[in-house]
Amino acid sequence: MSDIIVLKCGGSTVDELSSCFFENIATLKKAGLKPVIVHGGGPAIKEMLTKLEIETEFIDGLRKTTEDVMDVVEMILTGTINNSLTKRLNDAEIKSVGISGADANLLTAEAIHYERYGLVGDITKVNEAFIHQLLELDIVPVIAPIALGEDGSRFNVNADTAAGAVARALNAKQLIFVTDVPGIMHQEELLEFVTEQEVEELIQSGIIYGGMIPKVQAAIASLNTDLHEVAIVNGKDSSLRSNTSFVGTIIRKTVEVNQS
Repeated sequence: MSDIIVLKCGGSTVDELSSCFFENIATLKKAGLKPVIVHGGGPAIKEMLTKLEIETEFIDGLRKTTEDVMDVVEMILTGTINNSLTKRLNDAEIKSVGISGADANLLTAEAIHYERYGLVGDITKVNEAFIHQLLELDIVPVIAPIALGEDGSRFNVNADTAAGAVARALNAKQLIFVTDVPGIMHQEELLEFVTEQEVEELIQSGIIYGGMIPKVQAAIASLNTDLHEVAIVNGKDSSLRSNTSFVGTIIRKTVEVNQS
């Protein structure tokens, strides 16, 4: 089984990650796991676009990305947020390097629908060999979800999508969504394990509601034949279940039983 874990840190939680979270990353590394981090940056991007008076709009939950918007997205993701996250890891004595998906052809993408979304990309290829080289040097890669097209054009990639693509390419043991909630709660109890089918039922019954719905839907969307489980954990108040796993909710792919 793979010893790689991919952690997706949402843009809204990056600034609020606790020192304990970074200590836990160090513990996981000592236990033999190899973390890879992919981060977002939505709130900071929105703030800078507003400051620069650059108009933007969301279509189907995706930020329509013009060249002007792309300049800001790249500046915030590869500059401010990537640098901040990498610095905090290094301050915690976790050797890390910040990279963009545009570095070393790390992430290749194509436009989802240029007329509708502009420079929003869907990942077509991951240079997993480069990530493996960093991991072999005991370096934690911190990846900003910017990708390049075959013609060199830049693409803004949804961080959830990028993290899922990286996890699949690396055949990761687990994809972990680092959020501002402890996981899925029911009657004030943390649900440690649920299937994707059970998650759908919890949404229908209203137990999962509000801002938690897109979090679990993004987690479920990452499940496929290669990636069988994802986890939702708290980055602001993180703790470990063991030396190899965070406390949180693990969502597993529903196993289909063929009736003969």
